[in-house]
Amino acid sequence: MERIKCLIIGGGPAGYTAGIYASRAGLSPIIYEGMAPGGQLTTTTVVENFPGFTNGVDANVLMNDMRSQAVRLGAEIRSGSITEVDFSSRPFLLKVDGKDELEAEAVIVATGAVAKYLGLPSEERFKGFGVSACATCDGFFYRRKVVAVVGGGDTACEEATYLAGLCRKVYMIVRRDVLRASEAMQEKVRSTDNIEILFNCNTREVLGDEAGVTGARLERKDGEVFDIDVDGFFLAIGHHPNSDIFASWLETDSNGYIITHDGQKTSVEGVFAAGDVQDPHYRQAITAAASGCRAALDAKNFLDR
Repeated sequence: MERIKCLIIGGGPAGYTAGIYASRAGLSPIIYEGMAPGGQLTTTTVVENFPGFTNGVDANVLMNDMRSQAVRLGAEIRSGSITEVDFSSRPFLLKVDGKDELEAEAVIVATGAVAKYLGLPSEERFKGFGVSACATCDGFFYRRKVVAVVGGGDTACEEATYLAGLCRKVYMIVRRDVLRASEAMQEKVRSTDNIEILFNCNTREVLGDEAGVTGARLERKDGEVFDIDVDGFFLAIGHHPNSDIFASWLETDSNGYIITHDGQKTSVEGVFAAGDVQDPHYRQAITAAASGCRAALDAKNFLDR
């Protein structure tokens, strides 16, 4: 059975950065990047807010460069997914794609999270071309334009008010007759002149052409169907952390996010978590990368002891 000193699970900003730092620390890390190399960031186009790129950077280029940097410094990157874990004792036992078994002295979980979508074929068609699940990432592209935000909770209100500072108008598409957000967030939305709330509405289709999103077809609870003209369509109905296989071993919150303490330590000594799988709040490439750095340094300190 193969014995690995530092195993990193996940190939996004957190996983690749952990690989960079773990390599420089002499941990000979092996990264299993799973089914989505590059992580959520690869579903967008240009990243405007990653430091060091004056004119922005293509998301896939950024992820490929991070990956190449980790390899150059000594990380070994493998395809395949970790499908089973046993954290009951060290070395930890893991299984790749349900068959190959590994042992690891330290593990960094960087499996990320996935945004929840409505499941519409048209939504999938325009993902990255007007459909987004991150206003902070993509809002800049819609300055002085009209956008829609789907959702009625705190996240949706936060996204809508953020976009309202950039866009000419923001529609909030809410399937209920009330917002689920806290009263403070509701008041913030109500006091923002360029936000219009469309209550009792569900999205039937995202409209667009070869250039991207042009609108959305909505249906009211009473059956009325109507279209709105928008340039961008933002989902704010939550995320699901990719933590299911770790949930019986690591402490998580009520939504499945792995709880970390004292840096990136989890409830199991020798197991660390980084990126969106443990971050329900920021969900940015730069914060994921930073936590990957911390996780690698925490793993180094643990193994040194």
